[in-house]
Amino acid sequence: MEEEDKSNYKSRNLKRWSNKIMRNSCSAPINNLDDGCLMHIFSFLSPIPDRYNTALVSHRWHYLACHPRMWLRVDRSIKDLSEPGVFPDILTAVSAARPGDTILIAAGGSHLASNIQIKKPLCLIGGGQLPDETTLTCYRGSDSALEFLSTCKLTNLTVKAELGCCLLHRSGRLTIDGCILQCETNPLDFLSCPIVSTARSCRLITSPVKSNGDGVSVLQTRIEGGAKAVLTKGDLVLQRVRVIYARTNMYFWFDVDRQ
Repeated sequence: MEEEDKSNYKSRNLKRWSNKIMRNSCSAPINNLDDGCLMHIFSFLSPIPDRYNTALVSHRWHYLACHPRMWLRVDRSIKDLSEPGVFPDILTAVSAARPGDTILIAAGGSHLASNIQIKKPLCLIGGGQLPDETTLTCYRGSDSALEFLSTCKLTNLTVKAELGCCLLHRSGRLTIDGCILQCETNPLDFLSCPIVSTARSCRLITSPVKSNGDGVSVLQTRIEGGAKAVLTKGDLVLQRVRVIYARTNMYFWFDVDRQ
């Protein structure tokens, strides 16, 4: 009987403490701002993890942080195509996106990505907790899964290519952060390469964050298969290379710039 009373006491205290937190969060001065002002503030946050975490604060913040104005979503299971900001595939989302948009790709299953050209600044983010929960697959017969002709960022994604390259970089500044790039093992491995960069006119840069030149930055990314991690053309070379090798994984940090 005493144990039951203690359990009820703890339960009541927990509920009282939870209600107090909810009241304090709802009465915070920032909640006096209107929706438009809050969304403008959220737009300055990095999509992952900051903007994602704001969606966990309250129902209102979840609505604003996930609003179509904040980012577009790719969801293969979507049935209502009239829902704004939600698309059934990556190609459609890229075509509809405006420069500077963020595209959140739903976790689960495999998304087809075949020779998709990206000619405007975009950020593509995997919706899972880990990169292998959101997979982009490029089947044999395609040159690449994604082709970049503008400054873009990829994060928290797995990109698989059966033959060819995962990512083809032609111009702009490409940042690959926390991803997995896989070239399938086959007798034609010498034709496969996870990253191919054909950019020729490129300035030497000291900071991958503040650069406007052409180049590629790879951070905390696992690269598997292919003839080499990156194939460059023209005067691009690897710089600031860091590799961590384990029994089953190899992680790369590097920049591809003009020497």
